[in-house]
Amino acid sequence: MPLRAALPVGVLAVVVALATGCSGMPAARSGTSATASTSSPSRASLAVGDANAPMPAPGTCTIGSRNGQPMPDPACTPGAINPAVTQATIGDTICKSGWTKTVRPPTSKTNRMKAESARSYNLGQDVKGEYDHLVSLEMGGAPDDPRNLWVEPGTIPNPKDAVENKLNDAVCSGLIPLATAQSTIAKNWVTAFDDAGLRVTGGKICLRDTPTQCATRGGDGTGE
Repeated sequence: MPLRAALPVGVLAVVVALATGCSGMPAARSGTSATASTSSPSRASLAVGDANAPMPAPGTCTIGSRNGQPMPDPACTPGAINPAVTQATIGDTICKSGWTKTVRPPTSKTNRMKAESARSYNLGQDVKGEYDHLVSLEMGGAPDDPRNLWVEPGTIPNPKDAVENKLNDAVCSGLIPLATAQSTIAKNWVTAFDDAGLRVTGGKICLRDTPTQCATRGGDGTGE
């Protein structure tokens, strides 16, 4: 989803502007190497998406919390990735406007899955929240693998959407490798910027250790 709402106090440390001044750098193209100071494997150590992966049994998952923000149960929702999205293909996938619409599952499927996920997390059927891709589609997350989906309680849009948008900007601008963005958000979306060696400067996402190198472009900006 588009970045449409300000972040609450619980995650201000994640996205607050920490310094002034920011200059752009060339956008990442398919096959180019990212320039982040944080080392990363060429592919995130996450499961490859499988639509037939089993849904966790009812009542076996627990919503966690970090800095007042909801977190999925890592045993139930560790994240999974779309094998079609690699560092070499980002120019034709996540950094291409409108691409996520081509892989987003139909609501007829996700509504059924959301109800099953709610039972896994022991949430009521009337719980308000987004059926969220832990590794978002705009970061190459698996579209319909239960291991990458959870009911994120709260308002829509939510603070995680803003984090996803800026991580996409960082990948598509060549600041960090795709695998870094995928791994950090799967591990802890609240601390993903810091874990990826990033900071927000003047409203842009930049390298923490080289704050003059900032994102200059993004992909869908969907937060989805």
